[in-house]
Amino acid sequence: MSIYKLKINFEEADHEPIELPIAAGESVLDVCLDNGIELQHNCGGVCGCSTCHVYVTKGMDNIQEISDKEEDFIDRAVRPKITSRLGCQCVVLDGDIEVTIPDQSGFMGH
Repeated sequence: MSIYKLKINFEEADHEPIELPIAAGESVLDVCLDNGIELQHNCGGVCGCSTCHVYVTKGMDNIQEISDKEEDFIDRAVRPKITSRLGCQCVVLDGDIEVTIPDQSGFMGH
């Protein structure tokens, strides 16, 4: 099995960037949850909401193509960009990726 690098940046100032291994076929959401990183996933990671929204800053060619369903949910995300993807659908196929997790404090109730 191929293992790649997932670099995660955070919009929140008090969060340091982190680099984690990600296996081919694994999603960004899975790696975040396995490593105690708070990434909201109200639907349970089945592409049924937009709370695990991330920005892919590098490696867009290394993840699976965006589906029409995912595009519909990204349209409902907070501050979507051209590089927006859902963490649950951000599945690595071949190579390293880098993502930025938007400020989650609006979801966290802080």
